[in-house]
Amino acid sequence: MSTTQSERLRELLEPLVSAEELDLEEIEVARAGRRQVLRVIVDSEQGVELDTCAELSRAISEKLDETDVMGEGEYVLEVSSPGADRPLTEHRHYVRATGRLARLQLTGGDELVARILAVDDEGLDLEVPGVKGRKPTSRRVSFDEIAKARVEIEFNRKDKKEEEA
Repeated sequence: MSTTQSERLRELLEPLVSAEELDLEEIEVARAGRRQVLRVIVDSEQGVELDTCAELSRAISEKLDETDVMGEGEYVLEVSSPGADRPLTEHRHYVRATGRLARLQLTGGDELVARILAVDDEGLDLEVPGVKGRKPTSRRVSFDEIAKARVEIEFNRKDKKEEEA
């Protein structure tokens, strides 16, 4: 996608996304055979419901029909949330992942899997799970130490209500 097309799409879609009280996370235009696929990824503090994606998709489709930003060819529009195992690239992503388990690739080459306890402007307070019956440990990681980060999906995590019972 050309920078010009990307900028035009962002200018066009940002007000529609903001009107739904969502963040525009990503816009991607890719080829799928003879068609283009426009993927619009949105998120919010509370997550994104399917109905909201459907409403936003209709609004975006109407807006795109009024312009030539997608060109003359056919395209497919996909509006969705980033998914459960999304990469963490922005400060707000880490804030939204507070309480979740994350896999961090550190700039020194080490990998760390830990629960995000708190986020501030400088970095993260983490709880590193104990190994072989040992207690979890606390660790502080600054943002400049993180090369890549991604939320880990937990299938067997008890929620706080279960733990308190």
